[in-house]
Amino acid sequence: MTPDPTAPRPGGPYGTPASGPPPTTRATDPHGTPAPDTPAPGTPAADPRTGPHRAGHLRASAPARPLRPQGPLDRSARPLHPLRPGRRPPAGAGPGASTTAHDLSVRHRLLLVLSALLTLSLFLSYEGVHGDADPLRTSSAPAVLSIDTALYALDQAQRDAGAAAPTSDFQKQISVAAQSLAAAAGDGVGGPAGRQALQTVAGLITVYAVKVQQAQLQPADSVLREAYLSYATSVLTDQGSGIQARLTGLRAEARAAVHGQSSFGAWLWCGWTVTLLLAVALAAALLETQLFLRRRFRRRYNRALLAAGTLLTAWVVTALLFTVWTHRGMARTRTLLDRPLTGPLITDAGRNTASYLAHTGFRASAAVWILIGGILLMALAETGLRRHIDDYRFRPR
Repeated sequence: MTPDPTAPRPGGPYGTPASGPPPTTRATDPHGTPAPDTPAPGTPAADPRTGPHRAGHLRASAPARPLRPQGPLDRSARPLHPLRPGRRPPAGAGPGASTTAHDLSVRHRLLLVLSALLTLSLFLSYEGVHGDADPLRTSSAPAVLSIDTALYALDQAQRDAGAAAPTSDFQKQISVAAQSLAAAAGDGVGGPAGRQALQTVAGLITVYAVKVQQAQLQPADSVLREAYLSYATSVLTDQGSGIQARLTGLRAEARAAVHGQSSFGAWLWCGWTVTLLLAVALAAALLETQLFLRRRFRRRYNRALLAAGTLLTAWVVTALLFTVWTHRGMARTRTLLDRPLTGPLITDAGRNTASYLAHTGFRASAAVWILIGGILLMALAETGLRRHIDDYRFRPR
């Protein structure tokens, strides 16, 4: 059975003792909905601030938790290192971590390592070509020409050896041969053994000249004349120990030296391939770093990195052009000296060789600028990133 909502509740409407305020009556509207409690007739209305409604509301509500004061020195609600827009913390890092310092450090080390490796590789590859250019120009090629000149002069002297009387042409050719051998010895052909062989040849030329002169002093049909000429000819043309055979062997050694100095072997190909790959890698790293700084710091250009890229391009291109020019001159010199030279061809070959190998000494001395350029390249890479690295260096918390 449903209790009458209008009936008075025992103990008061909110559980107060019976001796409290008079009970109130609850009316219903025509639709059966309970109306608000109204005091009984003749009872004064309760004060809303101290009445039973206020007291019941305060008992039903949970006590409010006191607010913690947050002053200007309270850092508990603020992160020590707030993330900037667009930053992503590394995996497992705290809410205040940033990858910028790590990214800058990786790029900084990569640029320095690539610059150092490129400097070393370029220097060794450059020296591998230009290190032999100056010896080829100053000693090896002139030695070949000197030996060719001596052989040609001796061949001409042999033609004049059968004259009835001593002639000035014979003496001139002997003098030319002797001077050419002295020049070849000064050029260091064949090393110490080659110089010793040249001294032996010089002595044999003296013997040859003396025997020819003795033969020319004899009557035309004299047996002694024929004997002197035969002996002189054997000194000059003997296959095993003659002057021409010895000089031909020395010329072969000088030409071998020219081939070794002017060849572009497998090691040089490998060295220049590595050098070009390192140059491309460093250029790509500089470009990527430039784009990274532009994206992260909203700066369009980094002047130090742009200068490093310009220096890298000029540095490598200049070294490559110098190497191409020098090797081309060396290859032409080798081709020219491979064929036998006689008469005026020797003079022309000397002039052409000098033009082919011109400025090789200057280019060879430019090797020191490779080291200077490498140091400048690393300094520019350091300058371009150091300020940002210092700004994003991790500090103790």
